[in-house]
Amino acid sequence: MKNKGLISLLLLLFMLIITGCSNKQTDQSSKETADAEKTETIELTISAAASLEDAMNEMKPLFEQENKNIKIFFNYGSSGSLQKQIIQGAPVDIFFSAAKDQYNELVTKGIIDKTQGKDLLENSLVLIIPKESKNQIKGFKDLTNFENKKLALGTPEAVPAGMYGKQTLENMNIWDQVENHLVFAKDVRQVLTYVETGNVDAGIVYKTDALSSDKVEIVEEANKESHDPIVYPVGIVKGTIHMQAAESFFQFLQKDSAKEIFEKYGFIVTD
Repeated sequence: MKNKGLISLLLLLFMLIITGCSNKQTDQSSKETADAEKTETIELTISAAASLEDAMNEMKPLFEQENKNIKIFFNYGSSGSLQKQIIQGAPVDIFFSAAKDQYNELVTKGIIDKTQGKDLLENSLVLIIPKESKNQIKGFKDLTNFENKKLALGTPEAVPAGMYGKQTLENMNIWDQVENHLVFAKDVRQVLTYVETGNVDAGIVYKTDALSSDKVEIVEEANKESHDPIVYPVGIVKGTIHMQAAESFFQFLQKDSAKEIFEKYGFIVTD
């Protein structure tokens, strides 16, 4: 009986030793997995309105320096086109829109959680002409005497700046007079290029775009009452597989260092 008791005790001790070794291996494996996640390079895709390009490109190295394992990739375009890509399943982690409509539709569809989004920026709309242009366009009212001239505008159905521009022209009762002189563009940066190269006589862009170029001149800023508020909301796409990294970038956009860059390019940072 004593031998049986001794054998049972030895077996118990053996099982405890084995279990302890197993737990240590499990803990070590968990630690190694966590360390691997910290060092793994994560690629974040940010779909952002074309008007944000200069500011966002300047922020990229600052964020990546603070977050060594995260690489940022930007997909610039019109907010309408970017929104459609996301609805169709494009692998996007964050959407930064130049208008509330496109953003709100993604919230309504459950693609973005409104608690993980924010109205971050505001902008204004301006009429521009090529630098040192000899035409007599001094403001929006002069567009009624356009004759054979051309006005560049983002396609209103897809480009927020185009939508705001159309609203402004309609509010001033001159849309019908300029409609036949319009050259539509895929985004606001293409409008800027058309004006810079002299392919059109004037264009309607955001003030931030105009300030980024030394090849154009601002002749008039649109009355803010003539169009919907120009608001830039940003939010995390629910389908992201990099939620923690996306939240890091979302918070970075609200830091003082990011705000300074936005303001440098003429954006108004909301409180």
